Amino acid sequence: MKISKLKPDYDLALADLIRVNLKKHNLDIPGTVYFDDNLNHLSDFYLADDAKRYYYVVTDDSDKLIGGIGLAKFEFFDDCCELQKLYLADEVKGAGLSYKLISLIEAKAKELGYKRMYLETHDNLAAAIHVYEKCGYKEIEKPAGVVHATMNRFFIKEL
Repeated sequence: MKISKLKPDYDLALADLIRVNLKKHNLDIPGTVYFDDNLNHLSDFYLADDAKRYYYVVTDDSDKLIGGIGLAKFEFFDDCCELQKLYLADEVKGAGLSYKLISLIEAKAKELGYKRMYLETHDNLAAAIHVYEKCGYKEIEKPAGVVHATMNRFFIKEL
């Protein structure tokens, strides 16, 4: 297994991984990332010059994409970024990889100068919510301006 920075070569595989996960949890509906215009080209967003954004991909020994996690500035709180698009292939779920990726992205957030990390999720993603709570994220009220209107659970963590 290898963890590296997102590159354009992984864009379509990452979009597919995200869509498969959302569909499996009945979240292939409007108001989720499933229908984001840039989902097939996430590297365009995460690799933008001078942006305080980052995305890690996880590949297996054959270079197949099996997971990923990202961050980008979250405008609604001071010094805050958003944990974005933590998705794993089914074959690697339950092995602790989510915890490792969250730790890695939190370290990157600190390196980029962020002091807190926000995330949004949905009740259908109960396993993810368990992981976030175990990692110290505290549930908050829905912030104004949330883009993915279908999301119904919101969390924040002081870094």
